[in-house]
Amino acid sequence: MLHVLQFGAWLLKLPSRIPVWTQQQREPAACPRAAGSRCSSRAACADSTDNFVREMEMECRVLSIQSHVVRGYVGNKSASFPLQVMGFEVDSINSVQFSNHTGYAHWRGQVLTADELHVLYEGIKLNNVNHYDYVLTGYTRDTSFLEMVVDIIQELKRANPSLVFVCDPVLGDHGSMYVPQNLYPVYKDKVVPVADIITPNQFEAELLTGKNISTEKDAVEVMDLLHNMGPDTVVITSSDLPPRLGDRFLVSLGSQRIVMPDGTSSTQRIRIEVPKVDAVFVGTGDLFAAMLLAWTHHYPTDLKTACEKTFSVMHHVIQRTISYAHEMAGPGRRPSPAQLELRMVQSKADIEDPAIVMEATVL
Repeated sequence: MLHVLQFGAWLLKLPSRIPVWTQQQREPAACPRAAGSRCSSRAACADSTDNFVREMEMECRVLSIQSHVVRGYVGNKSASFPLQVMGFEVDSINSVQFSNHTGYAHWRGQVLTADELHVLYEGIKLNNVNHYDYVLTGYTRDTSFLEMVVDIIQELKRANPSLVFVCDPVLGDHGSMYVPQNLYPVYKDKVVPVADIITPNQFEAELLTGKNISTEKDAVEVMDLLHNMGPDTVVITSSDLPPRLGDRFLVSLGSQRIVMPDGTSSTQRIRIEVPKVDAVFVGTGDLFAAMLLAWTHHYPTDLKTACEKTFSVMHHVIQRTISYAHEMAGPGRRPSPAQLELRMVQSKADIEDPAIVMEATVL
């Protein structure tokens, strides 16, 4: 984790003649060229009966189980819009629904229980629309809820073995736990083993593996230990390692293990230094995990490029946010939580096609 309706009335306006698929004019099957991919973004598909070629969108669908706020950006509010901008269909289950994040002076709202989560998932399942390519999760404080999330993921993976689970294992930072202690064994023994991509900070990576990180070599060993626990891709989003570019930077590291068809594996490890910003942001970890999902989808075997894209998106969004916040606060005044809400919509172009402003080093 980083620190830092009205529906139905329009149907009456549809034209009387609506094209439908018949036995003679049927929807083409999924293009064979998409076979083996997670969810091909576009594919030219041929219908042999009618002898025509149709370009067909291959949906890539994400189930995002995270918090929700009415005002601002955190959890699903931080993840859904950027993923949709990138072309993903996003189904959101809100683990909490709050008026705003808890960094404000006041907040109100409701918390979803494990039983209520189960009811929502059962509704999706009964309609046979529980087919996903990705699952994305973030902060939770309840063990039974987290265990229910694991049960859902395991069921979804049985239906689609190529499903990718992206997890930000939110436990704490710099020696302090953000969540109850009893969540730790659930993450270690149940969540991480079914995860494919995880984004811990240094404290969380150390806690999950039981090994301290004092050097780059330690970090590589910790990432290898995390690989052995389950995930193929590990990104330590922030660390206390000394930056080569000076004290105004943070060091992040990543590792991706790729298994070849013959059973052999190769590992790409990267290091990237990220500029520090003198402000406290909320929702950046959720945005980071969503963008890593998106860019590893586009670059599934190139962690270096995926991380450069992801961290560059973060840089652009944070810089736009801090500039706006200081302008709104005025000279010499510290921005308020409301002024520091991420400038997400205003960053749409940077989310879609970020200018690369930091380069990763392959270790």
